[in-house]
Amino acid sequence: MKIVLQRVKQAAVEVQHRTAGKIGQGACLFVGVEKGDSEEEANYLANKIVELRIFPDEEGKMNLSLLDVKGEVLAVSQFTLAGSLKKGRRPSFDNAESPEKAEELFLYFVSLIKQRGLKVETGVFGALMEVRLVNDGPVTFILEKKKQ
Repeated sequence: MKIVLQRVKQAAVEVQHRTAGKIGQGACLFVGVEKGDSEEEANYLANKIVELRIFPDEEGKMNLSLLDVKGEVLAVSQFTLAGSLKKGRRPSFDNAESPEKAEELFLYFVSLIKQRGLKVETGVFGALMEVRLVNDGPVTFILEKKKQ
């Protein structure tokens, strides 16, 4: 699994001109599921994300987590994160998981974050989406859990 995390002041995702998900302060997650990814990778990344100390404390140091600030999460599936640009000029998506398996693992990942007590909104899996966000910082991280 590959995840691009952006610390945001707010974020929203629209599908066919309708808001599918909207959050205030927290994290916008773009989630790519690759062939062979399992619940093990989802568990690791969900725990890592909710506990990452990426929010400023009173002194301005990144010392607080999503749990500490009661941040919200917008999770958007993005199969292009599984793409490869190693050869040629057209991306290869050979490493992207099948839509059925990817959606199942994406929803499992989302459920893990919800279980930690955070508000989680999502886009619509497989749909064309428009994502609007205000990156706070900017603060952006790329997280990845390689299959063992």
